[in-house]
Amino acid sequence: MFNSSENILVIKHGALGDLIQSDGVLRDIRQHFSDADITLLTSPAYADLMQRCPHIDHILIDPRAPWWQWFQQRQLMKQLKQAGFSCIIDLQNSDRTRLYHHALFAEKHWIGRLQEAKPESGLQGQMDLLKQAGISIQSSLQPNVSWLADDVSHLLSDELQQQGYVALIHGCSAAHPEKRWPHYPQLADALIAHGFEVINIIGPDELELADDLPGFTPVLSHGLLSWSELAGLLQHASFVIGNDTGPSHLASCLGSPGLALFGSHTSVDRAAIRRGQFQALKVNQLDQLSVESVLAAVLPKLPTPNLRLTRPVLQPSYSAG
Repeated sequence: MFNSSENILVIKHGALGDLIQSDGVLRDIRQHFSDADITLLTSPAYADLMQRCPHIDHILIDPRAPWWQWFQQRQLMKQLKQAGFSCIIDLQNSDRTRLYHHALFAEKHWIGRLQEAKPESGLQGQMDLLKQAGISIQSSLQPNVSWLADDVSHLLSDELQQQGYVALIHGCSAAHPEKRWPHYPQLADALIAHGFEVINIIGPDELELADDLPGFTPVLSHGLLSWSELAGLLQHASFVIGNDTGPSHLASCLGSPGLALFGSHTSVDRAAIRRGQFQALKVNQLDQLSVESVLAAVLPKLPTPNLRLTRPVLQPSYSAG
């Protein structure tokens, strides 16, 4: 059906967790089209992140402006038309990408999910799409984004590098406050009392939480963390506890041991966050989930604490920069 020297466009705008989970899918696409020139069309927030991805050759940024703001889309439309893509793989499966299909690529080979398909998860939908196109699935279920992680030894004390730490991901997207478990400060206190080092990871949407975190010290000299620094911190953690949010998916796809906390608003199966030593705990009312219940779930999985009852020495926040 295809030749290996094709010029291929892969569309995946986000969100962060979905994009990170697509690493194995992108690896399978690269394996199938080993000599192809592969361009990823994605959102501005993830362009720097995906520049590191070894499975693609180029990045195009889609501002996803409303159609009535045509002037913001005109340059992208021109680039897409002139690029001469012979095949488009739509991993986003949105109304916008279907419009791109009909408006820009009606005569091109388009690989997209059947509209009537209702996969168990977004990741399963992408795998179904590859199968439909005759692309062998070898890596899709094993995303590995270690290519994103930076060496973060300069951010950590010698004690943390030697002993490890528990990383707590306090927040989530501001658009979904119902996904935020409100008891991380109390969990941090409890973990510290058990002798564990704790790093509290917060993002730009939850900076207001900073004053309530035990022993919080802003990293003013460094600023907010980049995606690669965040990945480095999560990869180095002995254990990660977080909400249903992008950084938790990042930890899962880094192979970190951890636990994601889910309420009734989200399906764990659809999130497809469980893999390896990273698992999920789902309850009906997330705000009613007690610190004691979380401790009972994670303490048997944690390494032996140092028992020095130290306070956390670093609570970084991250940005999309």
